[in-house]
Amino acid sequence: MIGYVAPFQISTVANEEKQNSALKRVAIFCDGSSLGNGQVASRAAAVALLGYKGFWRAVGEYLGAATNQQAEIAAAAVGLESLRQPCQVSLFTDSRYVVETMNGRFRRKANLPWWERLDRAAAPHEIQWEWTRGHAGHLLQEAADSAARRIAAAGNVDPAILSDAEEKVGTISL
Repeated sequence: MIGYVAPFQISTVANEEKQNSALKRVAIFCDGSSLGNGQVASRAAAVALLGYKGFWRAVGEYLGAATNQQAEIAAAAVGLESLRQPCQVSLFTDSRYVVETMNGRFRRKANLPWWERLDRAAAPHEIQWEWTRGHAGHLLQEAADSAARRIAAAGNVDPAILSDAEEKVGTISL
């Protein structure tokens, strides 16, 4: 019979839709920074801004000697690790490397421990990976970028830097 769906399948689809609608919708804007990228004395940091219903929270991590690509991967992981329950996530990053890899278009040839961390962080969530142009004046992306640079320069996560990022953003609904 054309177009026939068994009742069990219908209830399964309905349950999946109900489960998806029950998940909180969260936006994450993240960025990584490596000052002295590729040098022995590089200092890197990762920052993510998590948004839910127009309210934003900044989280960050000082990474020490890491490359820019590693910091970008870590930034996405830091944001996802901060979520306390499975969510529907729109994750925005200026790293095509992260977006294309997580969407399955780039192969993982390097930074494997960093990708493993991101995979673990991403596993409980439904994620839409979105690229956004960096350094183009987007308030959320610029706030994440600035905070990542400041943490890398400071050599630690100063809560004041994260508070500044949150204040720059204020309450914005996407």
